[in-house]
Amino acid sequence: MSQYGVGDIAVPDGCTVITGRPQPDLDVAIVASRFNAPVVQRLLEGAVAELVSHGQERERITIVLVPGAWELPLACRRLAQAGGHHAVVALGCVIRGETPHFDYVCAQAARGVTDAARDSGVPVAFGVVTANTLEQAEARAGGAHGNKGAEAAAAAVEMAELMRTLPRARTSA
Repeated sequence: MSQYGVGDIAVPDGCTVITGRPQPDLDVAIVASRFNAPVVQRLLEGAVAELVSHGQERERITIVLVPGAWELPLACRRLAQAGGHHAVVALGCVIRGETPHFDYVCAQAARGVTDAARDSGVPVAFGVVTANTLEQAEARAGGAHGNKGAEAAAAAVEMAELMRTLPRARTSA
């Protein structure tokens, strides 16, 4: 696991800090790729366990399955724009092969997930493992390097809580 993971920040005296408040009533969608299913299964289990540990009820967690990482952004965007979820978590696993296909899939999955969050205003967390080998992927799906599905779910909940706290954009009259 990275020694530079999520940590605590000391806010200088006199500054205002805004953080999300725990919200037990969040609706969260998880979009999971079926490609490299054994690894993604472990990411999914980690994500659900993390959400439940934050007080989420399983009935408020929606799981959507897509063929591969390339399809993640479209499903994430649709769920984020539909308005029924406070956050979306994208889960997948892409393992480098012998061609540049890996680079295209990873780049577009990341860009598409980012675009879905930006365009909808709904947090969409990126829990896609991009690895050179199956062993590296397994280490990041509940192995020696933690569970990226759980990390993405935690980030999604924190951002959903923060978005409920932050001021909304003003609309012109």
